[in-house]
Amino acid sequence: MNALCAELERTWHTEIPISAAMGISVVEFTNDVLVVRADLAPNVNVHGTAFAGSLYAIAALCGWGMTWLQLKSRAIDGSIVIANGNIHYAAPVQQAIVATCRFEGAAQDTAMARLVSAGKARFNLSCSIAAHEREAALFTGEYAVRLNRPDPRPA
Repeated sequence: MNALCAELERTWHTEIPISAAMGISVVEFTNDVLVVRADLAPNVNVHGTAFAGSLYAIAALCGWGMTWLQLKSRAIDGSIVIANGNIHYAAPVQQAIVATCRFEGAAQDTAMARLVSAGKARFNLSCSIAAHEREAALFTGEYAVRLNRPDPRPA
């Protein structure tokens, strides 16, 4: 799994360049749980806490990364876009930003089966950011995935 996580980080940093500037990295991935981290320093606001836009972006990337890892671990070639996202900020974050996303349940299994059979599906994911052992922000996102299929037109 380490090679897959390293590939995810390379993909983020090359395809979504701001992720490199934010310093986002994979901490852990175990089948249905992804944990990512970013230092506070490049994501700080005028109050010395995490910038709200950074929290949103890191959480959104965590969900995107979870979707990407689920596709890769199943050898599915698909394009992922975030179709909808919302975040609730409950408390300031004054340390490294750590986001956790879970991919579990019957709804995810149903969406994955729909993706394989219909060529497209949407995955609803939540990503939590903790601070001082409590939830500081909760992001909910809808990730649309479409299978990449070869162009049937002659070359």
